[in-house]
Amino acid sequence: MTAPLVLISAAMAVPSGFYRPLVAAFEERGWEAQALPTRGFERGEPTASREHDWSYDDGIQQIADAVGKARADQPDRPVIVFGHSLGSQFCLGHELNHPPSDGFVSVGAGVPHFRHYPYGGVPLLVLSLAVPVVSRLLGHVPKPFFGAPGARTLMTEWAGFMRTGTPPFPAEGTVRTPSLVIQLQGDALAVSTANKAFVARFLDPDATTRWVYTRDAAPEGGSTDHVRWAKTPGPVVDQILTWWTTTHPAPHR
Repeated sequence: MTAPLVLISAAMAVPSGFYRPLVAAFEERGWEAQALPTRGFERGEPTASREHDWSYDDGIQQIADAVGKARADQPDRPVIVFGHSLGSQFCLGHELNHPPSDGFVSVGAGVPHFRHYPYGGVPLLVLSLAVPVVSRLLGHVPKPFFGAPGARTLMTEWAGFMRTGTPPFPAEGTVRTPSLVIQLQGDALAVSTANKAFVARFLDPDATTRWVYTRDAAPEGGSTDHVRWAKTPGPVVDQILTWWTTTHPAPHR
């Protein structure tokens, strides 16, 4: 079987260049990977402002366009969509509302509803109420807000997801694409409760594998932090290869 192409959708406010070690780790193992551009955070491109705005739909459509191009260019190559944090939400929206990929991997995913978080989720609830107000006043979400500078529509939709637990895209049924959900032990931004809710609510249990990346499995100098895991991604990539070969065994000759 042809090795897959992995399309990486980034976490909020993380530029695509941050994923160079992840791309390299896939390539070292004979796969191909591509980190999709993160709108508003790529060098030389405009940042969010009143004039430059975008949404969840734009992030989801970016994945649909990349999957469509990959299949047109190499029809026999499987395509895996890989979402990190917010990117997992974009990938979810893609799998539910566009022709699905051949595999869905998420790292640091969760339903960001404030009720899934410690202390009653009060800090997230406050943030979810503040973001729409600031967005309307300034036309975008400025620093020092989380994810800033953030696009008005995207951040308002994200805040609504935090406040209500309902995603800002159609979410009928469940994802039947073979899926691997990687929970990072000690992840403070995608806590275990939020991650389990992501799986239970949106993914077909018969098509889903959940793996907890524990701290003791991290390489020397590595981390299971929500973002820093990507600096030493070997264990994550190895788990993806194991999952893929298990769910897509090579045909007998």
